[in-house]
Amino acid sequence: MIRNEGRESQVLLKLLRPKTTVSAHCDLPCGVYDPAQARIEAESVKAIAEKYAANEDPEFRTRAIVIKEQRSQLVKEHLWVLWTDYFKPPHFEKYPQLHQLFNEATKLAGAAGTKGGVDVKVADELLAKIDEIAAIFKETKQA
Repeated sequence: MIRNEGRESQVLLKLLRPKTTVSAHCDLPCGVYDPAQARIEAESVKAIAEKYAANEDPEFRTRAIVIKEQRSQLVKEHLWVLWTDYFKPPHFEKYPQLHQLFNEATKLAGAAGTKGGVDVKVADELLAKIDEIAAIFKETKQA
C-alpha cells in the first residue's frame, strides 16, 4: 500500500509540474517602472530650492523645506523601486556602474543631499545621476 502512495505522489507531481518555464526582467509587465517618476520629483526639489533662495519670508521658507524634504524622500523611493524591482543581475553585469549610480543618486536625495539642504547645485547633481540611470533604463527596454 505504501508503494502505491509513492507512485500516486509522483504522478500528481508530474501533473502539477509547469509545462512551460517563463522568465521576466521585472516583477510586473513592462511599463510600470520608469525613472521619469524620480526625475519629476527631483525637478520639484530643484524648483523649491530656487524659490527658497529667492524668498526671505520665514513662513514660506519653512513650508518650502517641508515640501522639499517630502519630494526628496519620493525621489529616493522611486529610485529604490527601480534598483530593487526592475534591474536584475544581468543588468548589473552589463552595466557594472549601475549599483554605484543608484547609491550616489539616493545619497544625493538623502539627508546629506537635497533632503537635508537647499543647494541648487546638489539638486542639479541629483538630476544628472537620474539622467544616467534613465539612459541605462532606456537601453534595457530596447533589449
